Amino acid sequence: MCSRLKEASRFALKHLAVSVLIAALCAGLVFGVWYPYPYSQLAGGRELFMIVVVVDVIIGPLLSLVVFNPAKPRRELWRDLGIIFVIQAAALGYGLHSVAQARPVYLAFEADRFRVVAVPDIDMGALGDAPPSLRDLSWTGPKPLGVRLLANDDPQYLKSLQLAFEGLHPAFRPQRWVEYDTQRSQAIAAAKPLAELKRKQAAQAAMIEREVAKLGLKETDLGYLPLASQHHTDWSVLIDLKDGEPRLLLHVDAW
Repeated sequence: MCSRLKEASRFALKHLAVSVLIAALCAGLVFGVWYPYPYSQLAGGRELFMIVVVVDVIIGPLLSLVVFNPAKPRRELWRDLGIIFVIQAAALGYGLHSVAQARPVYLAFEADRFRVVAVPDIDMGALGDAPPSLRDLSWTGPKPLGVRLLANDDPQYLKSLQLAFEGLHPAFRPQRWVEYDTQRSQAIAAAKPLAELKRKQAAQAAMIEREVAKLGLKETDLGYLPLASQHHTDWSVLIDLKDGEPRLLLHVDAW
């Protein structure tokens, strides 16, 4: 029994090492491509991925520890281990698929704020109503997006307002999407002076200064707008006042 446990432990450790390596490669894909910082926080992908990976990395080697027995016929042993590997791969594949289907795809400008748009937020039935260039949802992190809002006297205004109260914000409706380039000037006009954000959140003023310095820009070159997502409403987007480009996302409450 002691000999079997020693051999099983050795094999389980090797299995654990391979599992950790694969998990690290998957983490590179998820957090380096699908959920680049800080979207891993804003879109909730970090928690989902960690649950999947921790369970997968732990359960696989534990099952190997239980099943591995050098006294078994080799064919039976590898059959049992093969079943474990297949189950582990299937669980990881399902987890990656779930994380991919929750990925953020757009950073949408909505008149006086930006909003993170993830795949589950989108009214997929209306995706065909989006401009052709915006129908392919990004696999490499969110892209800037413009949103066409209705005027107060539009016949559909009250219905649109009701949908927003129900959680289907204009940014989630593909028929409202427009190229961000068409709204850069509006974003610049809506942006507030960065000095105002520093006054409002004085305790974080030094952090804001450090982050702006990393961009190599002057504070007067930047403005800010609130940032909202399904998981957070206490972030800000700093945009370049020359071209309207979103330059930095900060965990600073802009409201």
